Amino acid sequence: MITAHIQSEHYKTLLTNGRHTLIADESLENKGLDKGMAPSELLLSALGACTAITLRMYADRKEWPLRDVRVQLELDPKQEAGQTGRNITRTIHLEGDLDESQRQRLMEIAEKCPVHLLLTGQIGITTTENVT
Repeated sequence: MITAHIQSEHYKTLLTNGRHTLIADESLENKGLDKGMAPSELLLSALGACTAITLRMYADRKEWPLRDVRVQLELDPKQEAGQTGRNITRTIHLEGDLDESQRQRLMEIAEKCPVHLLLTGQIGITTTENVT
């Protein structure tokens, strides 16, 4: 479970899973304090981390010589009027003495990271209010 907690400090939000804490915020241009990543940046970070970890785990299991993985992500800023979807551009940099078939397989595996599958699948969100 993740808990997001915001008080009166615009728009600094503490995020915790009970063991680790992150700060989310908005930029100064958006009247935030710029003390952390914006929510959309955190979403991209989750996809990037999941992709990198998934590739590392796969390469380790196969004992492939993957030395370094860098995943760059960008949310397409262009959204047409009335359009509900957005596009994420993900660029993967693989370093190591990999042959072409290993590189191709790693790119296929990137499509199977759990966050990628979550974002490209059907997502439902149930919202309830905790009245105290």
